[in-house]
Amino acid sequence: MTVLQPVSATPSHSPAGPVSHVTVLLAEAVQALAIQPAGVYVDGTFGRGGHSRGILQALGAHGRLIAFDRDPQALPEAQQLSSQDARFEIIPQRFSRLQQALEVRGITRVDGVLLDLGVSSPQIDQAQRGFSFRQEGPLDMRMDTHTGESARDWLAHAAQEDIARVIREYGEERFARQIAQAIVNARALAPIASTTQLARIVATAVRSREPGQDPATRTFQALRIHVNEELQEIAQVLPQAVELLHRGGRLVVISFHSLEDRLVKQYLRAQAQPPEIPRGMAVREADRPQPRLQLVGRAIRPSAQEVAANPRCRSAIMRVAQRSAA
Repeated sequence: MTVLQPVSATPSHSPAGPVSHVTVLLAEAVQALAIQPAGVYVDGTFGRGGHSRGILQALGAHGRLIAFDRDPQALPEAQQLSSQDARFEIIPQRFSRLQQALEVRGITRVDGVLLDLGVSSPQIDQAQRGFSFRQEGPLDMRMDTHTGESARDWLAHAAQEDIARVIREYGEERFARQIAQAIVNARALAPIASTTQLARIVATAVRSREPGQDPATRTFQALRIHVNEELQEIAQVLPQAVELLHRGGRLVVISFHSLEDRLVKQYLRAQAQPPEIPRGMAVREADRPQPRLQLVGRAIRPSAQEVAANPRCRSAIMRVAQRSAA
């Protein structure tokens, strides 16, 4: 996740010139990858290229970086970077196709994978993308605007119980049932076509909210996660990333809300446990199976200084794991 800022300085070894945005946990993520100069790395979400540029600065002349992004608006900057740096390639696909896309390119092992989850600030700030309830815009919410069903189209036909389930599970919204009822009642009168229209409908059904939080916050999060299949994407990419890693390779994941982080944490912890040995089977200590991953340090959050400069990063949390010899 990034937030656009005026350019204050140009990194001394940046392959693409000035960096015009602030990237969450940039130094921490690049350091966590423990980059080998000639290694092969994956940036699962190019966004506006902050992490990719940081990785390229740490790579040597023979290193390689492959980035993914399904947002068409991220591609021009990625293509520009690709034209300037032969070590870099952008794949305009969702990161759940990681393994297949790399195999096509003859890559079966990598030295590190970085996954920066969630939605980026440029996506939120562009009203026409439909991610924000604070701006009037079409109710879209798709990261890839060329495929899939928009939030507007889904809400137009989804059953009330399905709407309630999505809002409850993905938004952790205690008024999910009331909101779903309000949506169904409203769409019977007129199509729900804009972000502010939906926000007003939700506000009629939410009786109370935490101080400083808009009544529509959780509903918009839930619909965005549903429309983009975000949790399914994470569940699919994590095993692929682990399978691709060389021994000693690092997996670095930055999450922005509790559902993402819970999924990541549970997966990493499970892979850091050795396989169970059947009861009654005698196994020498040296022959005991090893876990596939080793957890590296504790979860890392943005510093107070970073949060002050970019309040949107306050919920970010980064987890790191390393591939074992198993």
